[in-house]
Amino acid sequence: MNKTEEDSREMSFWDHLDELRSRLIRSFLVVFVMAIIAFINRQVVFDLIILGPSKADFITNRWLCSLGRALNIDGLCFSNLNIQIININMSGQFLVHLYTSAIAGLVLSFPYIIYQFWSFVRPALYAGEKKKSQLAIFYSSLLFLTGLLFGYFLIVPLTINFLGTYQVSSSVSNQIALNSFISTVVSVSFAVGIVFQLPLLIYFLAKAGLVSPDYLKRNRKYMLVILLIVSAIITPPDIFSQIMVCIPLLALYELSIVIAGKVYKEA
Repeated sequence: MNKTEEDSREMSFWDHLDELRSRLIRSFLVVFVMAIIAFINRQVVFDLIILGPSKADFITNRWLCSLGRALNIDGLCFSNLNIQIININMSGQFLVHLYTSAIAGLVLSFPYIIYQFWSFVRPALYAGEKKKSQLAIFYSSLLFLTGLLFGYFLIVPLTINFLGTYQVSSSVSNQIALNSFISTVVSVSFAVGIVFQLPLLIYFLAKAGLVSPDYLKRNRKYMLVILLIVSAIITPPDIFSQIMVCIPLLALYELSIVIAGKVYKEA
């Protein structure tokens, strides 16, 4: 290899590094701007979104209460929610405000970040790979957003109602720290968003030959037990709530089996 080729390759490397840096800076700036917007609109972010699931008039709580009355299930009606959220640190509310604004900025900027990532890797892909990776990014974003909304609108209210009102004794009252409440809302929502990536994960595992449709079908009963346990942990202690959460998770697993089957047919 002569010096000209070495210089060309070195320039190519630095060009890629510079491109990556510029896209990271753009992504950071968009996150920063969105975080500022969220910081300014704190009443919407906190009163309407973050603290919404703790209120009896939250859309999911009202819907579950109506459903519980129709089916004569008392455990679904959260009309008597009395959760007291407190702050015990001098700078606690301000720091929570900053943290929540940063998370909101990241969520709002997620499509743009994905686009920047795709734009960076696209030149290195072949035509067929570009199409497949573009679809993978689209479905990953769609599944994550669906899981995020599912977690926020269903699992978060159920979790808050159960953990926020649970008492080992009537002599012990619950006073929930603000940062603990927000961490629960954020972690549960994001965790469900990640769980909803299961079909995409199975797709890549099937592509790599690590799982097969027959293997997934054979272990369906074990997965059902696992999903029921997970649903029992994050929902109130009634069978209806557990089933209502378990059904979408089981549907994702069945979808994963279908995806794995298509991958094996194409192979």
